[in-house]
Amino acid sequence: MTDLLKTSLSRRTVLQAASVGAVGVSPALRALVHAQGSDAPEKKEVKIGFIPLTDCASVVMASVLGFDKKYGVTIIPNKEASWAGVRDKLVNGELDFAHVLYGLIYGVHLGTAGPKKDMAVLMNLNHNGQAITLSKALADKGAVDAPSLAKLMATEKREYTFAGTFPTGTHAMWIHYWLAAAGINPLSGAKLITVPPPQMVANMRVGNMDGFCVGEPWNHRAIMDGIGITANTTQDIWKDHPEKVLGTTAEFVKKYPNTTRAVMMAILEASQWIDASLSNKMKMAETVAGKAYVNTGVDAINQRILGRYQNGLGKTWDDPNHMKFFNDGAVNFPYLSDGMWFLTQHKRWGLLKDHPDYLAVAKQVNQIDLYKSVASAMKISVPKDVMRTSKFIDGVVWDGKDPAKYADGFKIKA
Repeated sequence: MTDLLKTSLSRRTVLQAASVGAVGVSPALRALVHAQGSDAPEKKEVKIGFIPLTDCASVVMASVLGFDKKYGVTIIPNKEASWAGVRDKLVNGELDFAHVLYGLIYGVHLGTAGPKKDMAVLMNLNHNGQAITLSKALADKGAVDAPSLAKLMATEKREYTFAGTFPTGTHAMWIHYWLAAAGINPLSGAKLITVPPPQMVANMRVGNMDGFCVGEPWNHRAIMDGIGITANTTQDIWKDHPEKVLGTTAEFVKKYPNTTRAVMMAILEASQWIDASLSNKMKMAETVAGKAYVNTGVDAINQRILGRYQNGLGKTWDDPNHMKFFNDGAVNFPYLSDGMWFLTQHKRWGLLKDHPDYLAVAKQVNQIDLYKSVASAMKISVPKDVMRTSKFIDGVVWDGKDPAKYADGFKIKA
C-alpha cells in the first residue's frame, strides 16, 4: 500500500466508504479499507437480544437483508423471553447488544433495576407505536379511556391491576403517567405488575389484569382476539416519544469501538430501508411476524405500522404519529433530555430515593459523539441541540432545563 493511499484512507474515508457501501465505492476499495485494519470490526459476529415486538424490526432486517455484512459484521438476532432476561444477558456479556427499553438501560446504569453496571444508549430504534389496552370487561362498563376509567374505579371499588413490562422501562412509565394524568395514583390506587410482552394477551384473557401497556403487535392482537380495546396510544401521551434503543455496556463500546460503529451503521441503514416505502414496511411486517421473531399473524402487525388504527369499539383513524424507525434521522438521535426524562419519572415514582445529577448521567449513558460520527459518515442529519421540548397528555411541558423541579412538581407522586 503506498504512503499516499495510506494517508488518503483517513478514518473519515473509511467510515464514508463503509457507509456508501455498494453505491459508488468498489468492493476492492472497501476490501482495501478493511485490510488497512484500523477500522475493521474487532468482533465479526455479534449477538443482539430482542423481545418479540414490532419495534425489533430494524435489528431483524439488518440481519435478514445483509446490511450487517456490508459493514463487516454478522448480526445474530437472539430471541429473549423477558426484559429481565435481556438485562441479565447484557450485564454478563451473553449478549453484545440488545433491542431494549430505554429506561431499562438507565435502571441498570444506576442500579435501580437489579445489578449496577455502566451502560450505553447508542441510538433510538423507534418512536411511538405502543398503546394502553383496557379489558373488554372494563369497556363494557364504560371505561374506554382514562377519565371514564377513573370514574368507574371511583364508583366500583376493588383492586384494579395493570401491567407494564419492566419496572424502570418505558411501558411502566407510560402507564404510570397515563393513570396519574387522570387523577389515579398508580402506587396507592391500583396494583401494577410486570408481565413479558408476548404474555400480555394471554394474561388478560384469563382475567389477571384490567389493563396493560405494551408495544405492538400485542395491543392490536388483543382487539383481534376480542379481549381488549385501545384506550390511548403512547404517542397520545408524548408525541414522538423515544421507545426502544440499541443498548450495550460501556465496557463493550470501549473494547470494540469499530464493531459498535459497524452495528450502528447496519441498523441505521435497516431503519432507513423500513421507512423508505410502503412495500418495505409490508415486507418487514411479513418478516418479523415469522416464528423466529414475533410469531404472530402478519395482520396483527401490518396495519398499525402504516398508522391505520382501530380501538376495538368501532372507531378507526389514521395516525400520522405511528411507529417510525428513521424519519430522516429524527428517530435515532439519542437526545440527552429523553434519557433525563426517564430519570425524572424514576424519581417521581420512588425508584430513585434522591435526585441524581440528571444531565451528568445522561451524558455518561447516551453516546452522542459516537452517534454523530456514525451519522456524519452516513450523511444522516442530526439536530443542532442535544435537548428537545415536548408537551405531554396532561399539558405539562418537558424541556430538560430543571429536571429536579420537574420531577418534584407533579401532584401525584411517590
